[in-house]
Amino acid sequence: MSLKKKKFLLAVSGSIAAYKAVYLLRSLIKLSAEVKVIMTQSATKFVSPLSFSTLSGHEVFIDVTDGESWNNHVELGLWADAMIVAPATANTLAKMAHGISDNVIVTTYLSAKCPVFFAPAMDRDMWQHPSTQNNIKTLQSYGNHLIPVGDGELASGLKGKGRMAEPDEIVELMHSFFSKKKALSGKSVIITAGPTYEKIDPVRFIGNHSSGKMGYALAQACAQEGANVKLILGPNSLGAIDRNIELIPVSSAQEMYEAAIKHFPKSDIAIMAAAVADYRPKKVSSTKIKKKAGDMSIELERTIDIAASLGAQKKKHQMLIGFALETNDEQSNAERKLSKKNFDFIVLNSLKDKGAGFKHDTNKISIIFKGNKLKKYKLKSKQEVASDIVNEIIRLKK
Repeated sequence: MSLKKKKFLLAVSGSIAAYKAVYLLRSLIKLSAEVKVIMTQSATKFVSPLSFSTLSGHEVFIDVTDGESWNNHVELGLWADAMIVAPATANTLAKMAHGISDNVIVTTYLSAKCPVFFAPAMDRDMWQHPSTQNNIKTLQSYGNHLIPVGDGELASGLKGKGRMAEPDEIVELMHSFFSKKKALSGKSVIITAGPTYEKIDPVRFIGNHSSGKMGYALAQACAQEGANVKLILGPNSLGAIDRNIELIPVSSAQEMYEAAIKHFPKSDIAIMAAAVADYRPKKVSSTKIKKKAGDMSIELERTIDIAASLGAQKKKHQMLIGFALETNDEQSNAERKLSKKNFDFIVLNSLKDKGAGFKHDTNKISIIFKGNKLKKYKLKSKQEVASDIVNEIIRLKK
């Protein structure tokens, strides 16, 4: 696939390798791509912003604020088809990994809804340091793409890994990324994620500890494979979502059911990753319930079973994936759920497994297929777990 008319946001941080970003910009422009450049203050000491603005035909942004005006980093993040941080210094990687938004690159990165690629550039010992490697792993766990470093002579005179990838290598990687055949192209996917909050009164609710991170990662993994994704998401504190994903915010189990039942008939795949409350207060107080002497009891009623409702109306061409978070008799409980709710397969995780379950950035799963065939996976980041699940969907769809 040609890179013609593709929009790239090139983020240049302060490294001697900044000169390579000029060649990368030229190569992308020659391929009829559109490129905008943002730079840190330290990067301007290596390459003039005038060089980048002349070649790109666009103003170069160096600060979030410029005098009394505000540069819209959010717009830049929405504009691009891909963001390339090249060179990415150890300092920039650390700030990106930990959300320290004190420069235009990190503020834009935190707002970006496009794929983000980063090309590290640093000395050998800095590259090998555990803190740098941990920051890289953290960035990859968020779904960002590492552009591997080169091995050779470094600015310090040392030899080893740490060289920024060559511009032609980065261009080839962009070609590969955008020309890759998407396995779920044209497919419609709905995903439920996060908790539901069932009101007791205007202040209190019944809920759970789900963060929505697993469903969020699944939505991104499906979108990267070309699917049209509708993410039905309960209350959460997550950031921006991929621009190719339609976010449908809900609060209660009833709202999540209504959204799911509305969109399911036109979907090819539905993934039930939400932690839906099984019960809700039978009566909701219109005013805050005041504390009184003695105990208080709340009468509960069952919420509607969203997964079972979808399973009952599932057509032959549709695929329905379930989740089971268990604390005991894990496999037998999941197998019953698989059959009862007409799932094509069910993803099982246990709160007994360290690093799995609510709020973690990692998860450890098993997948149970029809016929109770079990496939176990090691503890991984939720992004990697999402890829494993989507790969199984793709395999079964063939």
